[in-house]
Amino acid sequence: MQLDLAVIWAIVIALGVLIYVMLDGFDLGIGLLFPFVESKEERQVMLNTVAPVWDGNETFLVLGGAGLFGAFPIVYATLLPACYLPLIVMVVGLIFRGAAFELRAKARRTQALWDLAFIFGSGVASFCQGITLGALLQGIKIANGKFVGGAFDWLSPFSVFCGIGVLVTYAALGCGWLIMKTDGELQSKMRMVMRPLAGVLLLIIAIISLWTVLGLPAVAHRWFGSGYLVYFLPVPILVLACVWGIFKTVREGHDTLPFYLTLALCFLGFSGLVISIWPNIVPPSLTIWEASSSRESQLFSLVGTLIILPVIFVYHFMQYRVFKGKVRAGDAGYHH
Repeated sequence: MQLDLAVIWAIVIALGVLIYVMLDGFDLGIGLLFPFVESKEERQVMLNTVAPVWDGNETFLVLGGAGLFGAFPIVYATLLPACYLPLIVMVVGLIFRGAAFELRAKARRTQALWDLAFIFGSGVASFCQGITLGALLQGIKIANGKFVGGAFDWLSPFSVFCGIGVLVTYAALGCGWLIMKTDGELQSKMRMVMRPLAGVLLLIIAIISLWTVLGLPAVAHRWFGSGYLVYFLPVPILVLACVWGIFKTVREGHDTLPFYLTLALCFLGFSGLVISIWPNIVPPSLTIWEASSSRESQLFSLVGTLIILPVIFVYHFMQYRVFKGKVRAGDAGYHH
């Protein structure tokens, strides 16, 4: 029996993107929550919670991008030209955020400006990721393996709404992370913010789900016309259960559960997305098999990935283990 390398690579890339969204999501979310916290000391605590891990969290974006280039080069050739603008602006946002993270710790007179750069970079990067997702979901015009649409095809009410959806998702992840990692007044603030965020997130998930089902016949057929609804039904039911769990655990004063439930919500949202477009990698028509590079290329890349992935997982596990526990004001901060 021959291994279906296209499916294996699709799983590796999907896993890379999912882990990136979960991990970089909460530290981008901290930038989005900055405007809700005015105290310099509390802002420093917020940054100190992610200082040891934020750089490593972006590893999975590189893994997803490099994997895509090696295993599905046609996706690179179609998705990139279709979304050049939002992707370039996303990179600019990530640069702003990274520079602000490093420089605000040393800045004295200009710290407020670096705070603004951190908020701006986090917001722009998150919003552009959502816009790219929306553009991918609504479909990209392809002919003979090339992008044939316009420069602004990515811009639509649906993609903008997906951008807002990603902003809310990341803010909720950041909020859950801070509830887990802080205490005192900052934690109380985050508990207050978490419930409305979870409610808005549920509403956004419902609207995007309805919009895709009503606006994209292929997605509607996948969910309701393919006879698999019984297998797919746990996804929306579990989404409701997670949001209810977030409300309950925040009210009861749990420290870690709100964050884990928000991570579960991300996983379920991602599962729904995969169900909606599989086996297409670029909707509406490009499947993972049509987009594949040669078997030799995929096999060669896979061997390298299987060597390096365990190393990435081990150092991630170690950094989260070493830096576990609460972060408090007055602790040795970033670059001290």
